[in-house]
Amino acid sequence: MSEEIEIEFKSMLTQNEYEGLLRYYDITSDQFVIQTNLYFDTADFQLKKQGMGLRIRRFADSAEATLKIPRAVGLLEVTDDLTLAEVDRALEKTRFAAEAGEILDRLKQLSISLLDLHLIGKLITKRAEFIIPEGKLALDESWYGEMHDFELELEVSDADFAEDEFNQLLKTFDLPYRKTQNKIARAVTEQQQREKEMEGLQ
Repeated sequence: MSEEIEIEFKSMLTQNEYEGLLRYYDITSDQFVIQTNLYFDTADFQLKKQGMGLRIRRFADSAEATLKIPRAVGLLEVTDDLTLAEVDRALEKTRFAAEAGEILDRLKQLSISLLDLHLIGKLITKRAEFIIPEGKLALDESWYGEMHDFELELEVSDADFAEDEFNQLLKTFDLPYRKTQNKIARAVTEQQQREKEMEGLQ
């Protein structure tokens, strides 16, 4: 189990902008990591109502579960390591992983149990992540349902780092700031839209 404060800034990119940044930073194919994000909440979205997010993130040979809890600055991330077999079992049941002990203990304090949690969305990201003077920069290409988008994320350790400074970074590349929902919100919105369309066909 680990805990850390996450402070990050995001902006959506067009495909041309994304590809331009890959060229600028000379990103090669071996720098990309594929991650599958599985998002969970209760049927009445108790976590969302409290500004919290719960996900399992699966890599090629490892996995982790993370609970994001709002703080005055940034988010507190509580993370439990998982095995691929544990993630597979969770997926089969479309339930959260029973082995994420610290996270489940935190949720119990909110009267949320393992049985209350179910899969609400899935998003696959191809990510290149590296350090620049301002912090850790991630360039993401994501797929969820029928949607496909590109995004820049900057994670910083300095709580005093301001949005103006992030906008200044964007300006150095002639990039506009595009406000975005976080990945869980985008994946869930797309999933809900597809479910409505399916209901309309019945």
